[in-house]
Amino acid sequence: MNETIKQLAIIGPTASGKSDLAVSIAKEIGATILSLDSLSIYKEIDIASAKPTPAEQGGIRHLGIDLLYPDQSFDVTLFAEIYREAYTQAEAEGKNLIIVGGTSFYLKVLIDGISSLPATDEATAKRIQEAMRDKDEVYKMLDTLDSDYMKNITLGDRYRIEKALTIFYLTGKTPSRYFKENPPQSAISGTLPIYRIAVEKSLLRERIYSRTSKMLEKGLIDEVATLEKKYTRKPNSMKAIGIKETLDYLDGRYTKSLLIEKISTNTARLAKRQTTFNRSQFTEHLSLEVDGLREKILEDVRK
Repeated sequence: MNETIKQLAIIGPTASGKSDLAVSIAKEIGATILSLDSLSIYKEIDIASAKPTPAEQGGIRHLGIDLLYPDQSFDVTLFAEIYREAYTQAEAEGKNLIIVGGTSFYLKVLIDGISSLPATDEATAKRIQEAMRDKDEVYKMLDTLDSDYMKNITLGDRYRIEKALTIFYLTGKTPSRYFKENPPQSAISGTLPIYRIAVEKSLLRERIYSRTSKMLEKGLIDEVATLEKKYTRKPNSMKAIGIKETLDYLDGRYTKSLLIEKISTNTARLAKRQTTFNRSQFTEHLSLEVDGLREKILEDVRK
């Protein structure tokens, strides 16, 4: 493949400085930034997502943010579409592309590949909707047809049950057979070096606590109260760290100081899971502390 632009991915735990690093590098190499973050994709969730403000974006175009409303659902296939559009746009403008975000699961799937799904027509969509009124019965039917596939899906996982049913209704094939005939294909165009920010545990915890405190100062409680009033607590986005704890605070379960501690603790646990995932799933990547990583990325891009 003749690559006309350069691209790279920056990964790391939440609050490790990914966004600031990406903006700094983007200014140096003339790049667009693509956010891979499961919360920043939502409009109106600005403080809870730690979404970079217009000032923090530093004049760099950021894609992948403010695309959906909090009551809209999505899956990794949407990120694949966003990536393809971002790459095509960057290529057309002669810009490099920096992929950055804490939801590195999506990056992993983009690299490893996803199987394209058939388009759902209106009649099938209605049939699926009617069948899913009895989710348990649908699960039993699918389990009888394709026990190997369904053994990894719990009875409470409505999304994946509906996805399996959709495949069966549209193609007449079990999910196992469909995915065997339609193996995953990487969504990534060309070469994608991956750089991971390494940060000492105690320093990261300090950064998390400081960021959480600033989120409250910026108006986190008011933001969450507004979101609840407009969208209720039902959407998945309302169960995110920072939002769910603030809802408990609004219910009178926490003091403000305890709210900060709860969000910080749960964020630190998330950061630990992210670090474990990044180390184990991205076998080919370079890991350095942020300053050394910046120098290395600039050196590599300019080769």
